[in-house]
Amino acid sequence: MKTRRKILLTNTQIIALGFFLVILAGSILLMLPISSKNGSWTPFIDALFTATSATCVTGLVVFDTFTHWTVFGQIVILTLIQVGGIGLMTIVSGAYILLNKRIGIQTRQLLMTSAGNLQLSGVVRLIKRILFGTLLFEGTGTVLLATQFCPEMGIGKGIYYAIFHSVSAFCNAGFDIMGFKGEYSSLISYQSNWIVNLTIILLIVIGGIGFYVWSDTVKNRFRFRRLSLHTQITLTTTAFLLAFGTLLYFFFEKNFSMQGMTTDNRFLASLFMATTPRTAGFNTIDLTKLSEPGNLLTMILMLIGAGSGSTGGGIKVTTFAVLMLNLFFMARGYENVTIFKKRLESNSFKQAGSILCCYLLAVIAATMWICSQEIYSATDVAFECFSAIGTVGLSKGLPALMKPISKIILILLMYGGRLGGISFLMIFTRQEKERPLKRVSKRILLG
Repeated sequence: MKTRRKILLTNTQIIALGFFLVILAGSILLMLPISSKNGSWTPFIDALFTATSATCVTGLVVFDTFTHWTVFGQIVILTLIQVGGIGLMTIVSGAYILLNKRIGIQTRQLLMTSAGNLQLSGVVRLIKRILFGTLLFEGTGTVLLATQFCPEMGIGKGIYYAIFHSVSAFCNAGFDIMGFKGEYSSLISYQSNWIVNLTIILLIVIGGIGFYVWSDTVKNRFRFRRLSLHTQITLTTTAFLLAFGTLLYFFFEKNFSMQGMTTDNRFLASLFMATTPRTAGFNTIDLTKLSEPGNLLTMILMLIGAGSGSTGGGIKVTTFAVLMLNLFFMARGYENVTIFKKRLESNSFKQAGSILCCYLLAVIAATMWICSQEIYSATDVAFECFSAIGTVGLSKGLPALMKPISKIILILLMYGGRLGGISFLMIFTRQEKERPLKRVSKRILLG
């Protein structure tokens, strides 16, 4: 008698399956006539694209969110953003905590993978901090945005818009419902509004540094020297990218997308642009007017992305930092990389290099394929591909005009980008232990 082989899914596969089911449910709801303002069925490919973009907190759209979707459809999108932002397992675990039910070891392992925690102990405490922090930051953002939206739109509409954009910004999603001021206008009408800009920027940064960084910072009472190396690198690299990006945009875009702006407004727009490609997707300037250096800078920032275990995507700031540190120390002839009086594990360089290669190969392959199907320039297509795999959402408006096959490519990039490049590949492979037998090592010429 044959025995049935028990199929065991890895933590990564379970998380991937959870995201897939959420996307599928969202797609079905968005297809319904109640979700569209014209009362007709939305094509499945467009509903799937929107649901994937929302769940993977990307922000790429085939329809203007305000123009096409009803309030019901917008709420579906907002729910998908929230679930995708803080993670399905976090929400499920929150329900367990509220019901005073015990969280088993397997669930804790899933939470560790999902939330980006470095160790199994303290996972439940981390989940509580994620839920409390999410409520605190999104609530504060809602109040600040409401002070600007309510006088303009009325109390009810202003509060709804404040909630929507606060959640979208904190989850690094980039969805907006400002289409009544012009389709795909995003936050351009608030270009000189410091409160709206700074609120959105802070929500993006806080949501993008990573849940583990929150917990570590709170636990060590904001004392930098006591923080873990991961937290120190994440905060330092994030600050560097924001400062350096702001400076470059300030000079690159003076005679292009920011032409005619006053100095203070150009600084504000530059700071916003340095923030949003990692990986939020809002914009306060016309992206079609970006200079060539500005386009390239935006694609680089979209590739780098946010912090590990955060609501954002990209290769992550720690990966970028490890690659740059390795380059610097190798150029000086050092074998070990030391930062903040701590030595990095040598395995970190292999992982960082693998992640970068995975993302670049995916973008190159996707760009080549879409260019073979569409009439757009390789630069514009690459911009959309970087935006998709980095779960950013900044766009030149191409997805709405693309063929279904090209939309499917972007969907796969968004899905893989949200899970992480290596994690996406691990879904389709079986992990095996390395054999104890080691072959003879040989050197080859590199560089």
